[in-house]
Amino acid sequence: MNDLDTAGQPGVIAQQVRRHRDGATESLTDQVGQEWPVALVFNGISHAVMMCTPRDLEAFAVGFAISEGIVERGSDIHDIEVAYFEAGDLPHAEVHLQIVQQHFVALKERRRALAGRTGCGVCGIESIDLLDLQPERVPDTGFLARLAPDAIARAARELPAHQALTKLTGGLHAAAWCDAQGAIRCAFEDVGRHNALDKLIGQLVLDRQDTHDGFVFLSSRASYELVRKAARVGVPMVATISAPSSLAITIARTAGIRLASFCRERSYVDYSE
Repeated sequence: MNDLDTAGQPGVIAQQVRRHRDGATESLTDQVGQEWPVALVFNGISHAVMMCTPRDLEAFAVGFAISEGIVERGSDIHDIEVAYFEAGDLPHAEVHLQIVQQHFVALKERRRALAGRTGCGVCGIESIDLLDLQPERVPDTGFLARLAPDAIARAARELPAHQALTKLTGGLHAAAWCDAQGAIRCAFEDVGRHNALDKLIGQLVLDRQDTHDGFVFLSSRASYELVRKAARVGVPMVATISAPSSLAITIARTAGIRLASFCRERSYVDYSE
């Protein structure tokens, strides 16, 4: 087992490539986003293997555990250990979490042996009946009434400054936490949009931030899984750069989440009722 500091995994790797343009060819070094298998192990039992960028894995594991309903709150997690394995042909990582016994018993009963793939949020479930399409109702804390008229425009304007890995690779997603004025307070990147959101949720939980007092801004489209994850932690608004799916809209309306998509500095589409 090779325990490495997170800083040892920059999230990108250099690759020698040949670029073809206008009939000419040149050799150069390209930066590519890292994608590793990451095993999430609860109380010694592997529950899921997700493909993600091997950074911020503690936050990722906490966010996954909460957004997937494995635990209810950060205090349900007693300990977290991250291990990186770089020997051999397939670098990978493991995150070991110790959770309270009642949730571990429930997890064993579910036995959802997920095999995660980038961009896929329900891989491994055994039947349609196991889909969780009944989100919690997000409480009205008055945040949306305090939301500045130009908050979405500000978030859209600020997001590129928080996408350092995307600037290098052009291939990662970002999830940002914004205040009522649209200022971005923190952001996470990953090859998977679900993973980026889990990292964000996990860090908010670890920092004991009020998830009712802000909104999520995503560089991706709005899929049902992303809105469902937001509902589980009580986020009042989700804003995305790209389009929503029909089920994302349904989940948002059921949960009482304001959903805005096609967000730009000068425009957005509101899918709330």
